[in-house]
Amino acid sequence: MPTPEHDLLSLVQWLSPAFPTGAYAYSHGLEQAVAAGDVRSEPELREWLQDILEHGAGWNDAVLLACGLRGEDLGALADLARALAGTAERLKETEEQGAAFAKARAEMTGTCTNAMPLPLAIAEQAKELSISCEQVIALFQHAFASSLVSAGVRFIPLGQAAGQRVLAALHPTIAALATRAATATTADLAQSAFRAEIQSAAHETLDVRIFKT
Repeated sequence: MPTPEHDLLSLVQWLSPAFPTGAYAYSHGLEQAVAAGDVRSEPELREWLQDILEHGAGWNDAVLLACGLRGEDLGALADLARALAGTAERLKETEEQGAAFAKARAEMTGTCTNAMPLPLAIAEQAKELSISCEQVIALFQHAFASSLVSAGVRFIPLGQAAGQRVLAALHPTIAALATRAATATTADLAQSAFRAEIQSAAHETLDVRIFKT
């Protein structure tokens, strides 16, 4: 019988860079922000990521994840997640990673797993774990922030120590976001990180690209 410790390790595995969702290939528009000169330093990366988490897709994904973990209809939430994707690349990012997650889980377990936008693909599996909604959200958002910090370290570029300082500085934001999102409903979905959306759209026509988004 799985223990809470085993469940926690399972979640950490699914959210780790080693799990084949291809998260390393997506920058969420950060590549465009760097190319445009909007993000050039450690403080600017921290501020950009904090805005994404609190006011952009980070918040909406956290709310969708919470709703899925509470047992709301995943198909309806998946449609809502797609509608909330502000750009073609943002939609590609969440759907491709969600499909890759579902494929990897299916290959691990030998069972059919539905392909959905990433937060809902995670919710479908994580709702069976003996882990609080708040903790699942916090670890999900930490993995998201960690992946984007890694992209910033590679592309700005920043040193590894600077990247880890940025990630550590985001811990209070992630913890607070997880607490708020754990009891949020679809009525709380909101997004105001417009500049990030514009950067994501502009990335579609960036001449030389390292990242998919």
